[in-house]
Amino acid sequence: MATQDDSCPELRLDNQLCFALYSTSLLMTKVYKPLLQALGLTYPQYLAMLVLWEGDGITVGEISNRLLTDPGSLTPLLKRLEAEGLLRRVRSTADERVVQLHLTDNGRALHERAKAIPRCILDASQQTPEALKALKEELIGLRNSLQQAL
Repeated sequence: MATQDDSCPELRLDNQLCFALYSTSLLMTKVYKPLLQALGLTYPQYLAMLVLWEGDGITVGEISNRLLTDPGSLTPLLKRLEAEGLLRRVRSTADERVVQLHLTDNGRALHERAKAIPRCILDASQQTPEALKALKEELIGLRNSLQQAL
C-alpha cells in the first residue's frame, strides 16, 4: 500500500479547485444527458441552441464568442444541427466569410420542449435557486479572472 506524503498538501487531488470544477462538470453533464437525449441533443449542441434561442440570426463568430470556443470547432456541431433540421447556415451577402445562423421552425419548437430542463437541474442539485445563482456568479467571476490572465 502506498504511503501518503503530507509534505505538500497543495498537491493533493482533493485540495485542487480545478478537480472540484472538473468533476462537478462531469457530473453535471451526466445529469443533463438523459434530458438532452429526449430532445435529440448533445450537451455542446444544447449550449449552441441556448445561444440561438437568445438571438436568432447570429453569426458563427458571435456564437463562438459566447461559448468561449474556436469557430472551427463549432462548424461540425452546427452542420449536425443543420442536418437535424434545427437551423440553417447562410453566408452573408455582404461578406461571404461570415455565416449567419437561423433557427428553423423545428429549432424554435425545440425551445418549448427544453423549457423543463432548468427545473430538472435545480431538482437534481438539491440547492435553492438563490444558492445556485450565487454559485454561478462566483464561477463567472472566476472565469473572468482566468480569462484576463491569459
